[in-house]
Amino acid sequence: MAISKVFIASLLISLLLLQFAEAGQAGGDKIDCGAACAVRCSKSKRPNLCKRACGTCCARCNCVPPGTYGNFEACQCYATQTTRGGKPKCP
Repeated sequence: MAISKVFIASLLISLLLLQFAEAGQAGGDKIDCGAACAVRCSKSKRPNLCKRACGTCCARCNCVPPGTYGNFEACQCYATQTTRGGKPKCP
C-alpha cells in the first residue's frame, strides 16, 4: 500500500514538472511580426505581397532577418521555408 502511494506521488510530481517545462518552452518571447515585416518589405516593389509572405514565415518561425534583403543566416527557419514549387517562400 505504501509503495503505491509513493508511486502515485512521484508520478504526479513528474507530470507537474513536465507541464512546467513545456510551458517554459512555449512561452518564448513573440516578436511583433507586423512591424518586423514592415521594415523587411519597406523597399519591395510589391509591399502587400511581401508583407503577407513575410507574416506567414514570421508566424511559423518567430523571427525575421534584419534589413530589407538577405541576412538569412540570422533566421535559419525563415530561410528554409519554400513554396510548393520549391522556390524560397520568405522575402
